[in-house]
Amino acid sequence: MSLERMYKYEGLGNDFILVERPASERNDTADAALARALCDRHFGVGADGLLFVDPKTPSMHVVNADGSIPEMCGNGLRCVALHYARREPAHEGALPMRIATGAGPHDCQIERELGHDGEAWVTVEMAVPSLAPQDLPAAHAEPLVDTSITVGEHSVRLTGVSMGNPHAVTFDVLPEPVRIRQVTLGPAVQALPLFPRGVNVGFASAVEVDAAGLATRFTLDVYERGAGWTLACGTGACAAGVAAVVTGRAPRHTPLRFDLPGGPLEITVGEPGERVRMRGPARFVFDVVPSARLLGATA
Repeated sequence: MSLERMYKYEGLGNDFILVERPASERNDTADAALARALCDRHFGVGADGLLFVDPKTPSMHVVNADGSIPEMCGNGLRCVALHYARREPAHEGALPMRIATGAGPHDCQIERELGHDGEAWVTVEMAVPSLAPQDLPAAHAEPLVDTSITVGEHSVRLTGVSMGNPHAVTFDVLPEPVRIRQVTLGPAVQALPLFPRGVNVGFASAVEVDAAGLATRFTLDVYERGAGWTLACGTGACAAGVAAVVTGRAPRHTPLRFDLPGGPLEITVGEPGERVRMRGPARFVFDVVPSARLLGATA
């Protein structure tokens, strides 16, 4: 594959290599090899995933660092929106655009005038969430809503949310020995036969709860399919927001703050059937002309 230039972006530390290419040239086998080579942090550029964008029609195709293809990536979408905005002269105020993804089109707005540092805040109208087991998919007759699931020696209450990609969220306060082993619980939940296509696993916890038992601020760690533990996960924060609302832990129509290892995301959950709104930063890091030797590793 011939590449004239690659771009590096990050959203809360969730980092990506972005490549401009006509959508008609998609080749999943070649793309997987390219992603594994470029995303390697020792022998490549290093990233959580590879983003392909069409230079003429706003669109995003995501390939994870391991070559797998997720349906959607919220942090990646903010980075793609910023990339398209940077290709045009700087705009004052909000710059709207609609970007096609594997989970359907998403409306995005660049909220801040683009600065010389290549950083901006982006608001994204994410997918309409679904709790239906067939949409995750999950091998379960009813929606998973604080449903107790046995994982090895432990029992974890999970809420399943599809944001165009599958998520399982727990708000359980894990005993300290289990919390230490959270690094194994994430992969273990992801590998459950309950989730035939795998699942992104979120561990959320309310930071402050008011007298009515509702919270508007949470911590969140996410174990992602194809990437492992990441500094941030946009769709994971959206799913956690939905899970917090449907389990009665948080209010609707109120910005909910999720503090991820890479920083905060703001999530607003409306009525059932409405899109979830995500607000967060994106930053251009650098661009580079790839060497023939690096591209040769994908052959």
